[in-house]
Amino acid sequence: MSTQSKPFSFKGQRIFVGLDVHLRSWSVTVLSEQAVLKKFTQDPSPVALNKFLTNTYPDAEYYSVYEAGFCGFWIHWELCNLGINNIVVNPADVPTMAGERLRKTDAVDSGKLARSLRAGELKGIYVPDSVATEIRSLIRLRDSLTKDQTRHKNRIKSHLRYLGIDIPEEFQRPGCAWTNKFVLWLKGLELETDYGKKTLDLLIAQYEDLRAQQLKLMKELRVLSRTERFEEPLKYLMSVPGIGQLAGLTILSEVDDITRFKDASCFASYIGIVPMCHSSGAHDGIGDITVRRHAKLRWLIVEAAWVASRKDPVLSAAYVEYCRKMKPSKAIIKIARRLVNRIYFVMKHQQPYVNCYVS
Repeated sequence: MSTQSKPFSFKGQRIFVGLDVHLRSWSVTVLSEQAVLKKFTQDPSPVALNKFLTNTYPDAEYYSVYEAGFCGFWIHWELCNLGINNIVVNPADVPTMAGERLRKTDAVDSGKLARSLRAGELKGIYVPDSVATEIRSLIRLRDSLTKDQTRHKNRIKSHLRYLGIDIPEEFQRPGCAWTNKFVLWLKGLELETDYGKKTLDLLIAQYEDLRAQQLKLMKELRVLSRTERFEEPLKYLMSVPGIGQLAGLTILSEVDDITRFKDASCFASYIGIVPMCHSSGAHDGIGDITVRRHAKLRWLIVEAAWVASRKDPVLSAAYVEYCRKMKPSKAIIKIARRLVNRIYFVMKHQQPYVNCYVS
């Protein structure tokens, strides 16, 4: 005897999915426009999620969201390729009730993401393409190698102090530390036993290996700077006082597309060179520099501001004027804010910066 099955369809309906992503599992909350449909845990696979949605809620429009974090953007790319309208959000921008802070679980996190997505309260962050992401990872690797080198330098110095060996005065002057001559002096040290010598040799070998890796990386970055993607924009960016090749590459890779910022103020807010404020009624409170920032870019631009305050006549005069009213450490932040305007101008208009003139 044959049986009849009535096909069902969710055509015209929207399904909202909140994802709390982890290394080994994802916590998933699925909502319709009116109700909670399902909560479950699944393997960390966009394909598995898409299979569940298409089988359970066929023909619907699917919307999903997850928080930016360790997993990068590969999940976003795969979900979009599968036809799911996904966004990635800054965790700090997700509305969170007091109860959710006190009772935080993966299910609670995915649930609030799904609810906020359905309510239209979430704004996705900018997601670069895979090429931009891989270029960014290459440039960021230099910072990691620099930090590793610093750690190994400190380990070597600590080992010398532990053994009671003083570093000669000639290697303690500025510019004389960690030269080839200093490394040769380290290698030539005679210790009481072979054990101490082997320890020092291994530490030196690790340091030299890191230095060789960093030199190789710098060659790769020089090649990158001459590619079609970077050569022309980098030339304009390096016309801004304080911006060198490495700083320029970092800014270009982190920003990727300057047109996503409406104006220089939005760009400054993204970097984190804007003040916090708390105004209420007649009280207009302006605080210190915001804690929300792009840490690498803010540090880089503040460092560049010290150079620009010496090389650019307008910025130099402004810095002197600011220092009459405030501490130099605060004055340089105002110079950095002006420097952001110059960087925004040359990146957006693809024109070299001319000292004392910004259109």
